[in-house]
Amino acid sequence: MTDAPMMPLAQMADAVLRCGDGREKTALSRKLAAQWQAARAAGQTPEVGTASPPMQPARPARPELLAPRDVPHRKPGSPEGRIALLHAVAHIELNAVDLHWDIIARFSHVPMPMGFFDDWVKAADEESKHFNLMADCLEELGSHYGALPAHAGMWRAAEDTADDLMGRLAVVPMVLEARGLDVTPNMIRIFKQAKADSAVAALETIYAEEVAHVAYGSKWFHFLCGRENADPKEVFHSLVQKYFHGALKPPFNEEKRAEAGIPPDFYWPLAVST
Repeated sequence: MTDAPMMPLAQMADAVLRCGDGREKTALSRKLAAQWQAARAAGQTPEVGTASPPMQPARPARPELLAPRDVPHRKPGSPEGRIALLHAVAHIELNAVDLHWDIIARFSHVPMPMGFFDDWVKAADEESKHFNLMADCLEELGSHYGALPAHAGMWRAAEDTADDLMGRLAVVPMVLEARGLDVTPNMIRIFKQAKADSAVAALETIYAEEVAHVAYGSKWFHFLCGRENADPKEVFHSLVQKYFHGALKPPFNEEKRAEAGIPPDFYWPLAVST
């Protein structure tokens, strides 16, 4: 008996996007990523294919999604505040799972090297692991993902850049995920002070692995600029001003941003000029 042929990658991505429950979505994500990675490790060039992904991914009934201004703010010094912080990170990670599969499903028609798809499969797999780490931490503290309201605006960048691969790379990994590099060290300090060892370990894993996700964005953004003989810094500034709503907020983690291939002259002008 032979194994059924592996479905094309874009259809794998579409299947994850259409799965609503967080634990089920991330389990499917990790299973399909493992299939792709095993085929690639065996020297195969699996079919990428095409898909017609939904404009918005399937979501669980909870959490309730609110406008950013309506999400309650809790001080992180309290146990309730720390739960709220972990819940916010879990929500970000679940959105990141969908964002990384969406870039595959939505832009599979763009001629790109196989390494482009390998990178985003790996990123989606790691974001799936990150969501589960955060969900485990919430459950350890007597809560769960969906217990609190969450930010409804997380998917806006995907909708705004649904027809613009360079715009997607500029805004999602190089702005939104780079912001994670800026804020995660302080979150780790908060949980260290609270002696919340599981949360510290989980956040340290996330922090270590997110650098590569930002780097994938920078790498393929520069690749596309080179293909079009365009100046990466000028194109980045123009796309961020077009698609990102608001200024970039210092302080910036310049060391980790540099490690991810984003120099200061990419982001500082956008922080001071808007």
